[in-house]
Amino acid sequence: MTENEQKITVTQQQLAHLGEGAVAYMREMDAADLRGKFPGMPEMPELAPGTKLWALFAANGQPILLADARDAALAGAFQNDLQPVSLH
Repeated sequence: MTENEQKITVTQQQLAHLGEGAVAYMREMDAADLRGKFPGMPEMPELAPGTKLWALFAANGQPILLADARDAALAGAFQNDLQPVSLH
């Protein structure tokens, strides 16, 4: 560490809330992965294996929305005043 650097300690709880209310992440997902990520959606229709959808999640991992197109998920982030980032 140099003379001008400071050591910053971040707790796990603080790290979990980093970006909350400001950042959302987008991820393309296969239909088979959706039930585990969106457990509170009992009305989710049966989807053919291999169906790809875009999911938008809050910074803390809470699901926000599902969309059939990347642009729709992106619009959902902007409508919620969130800065979207993509995960690969």
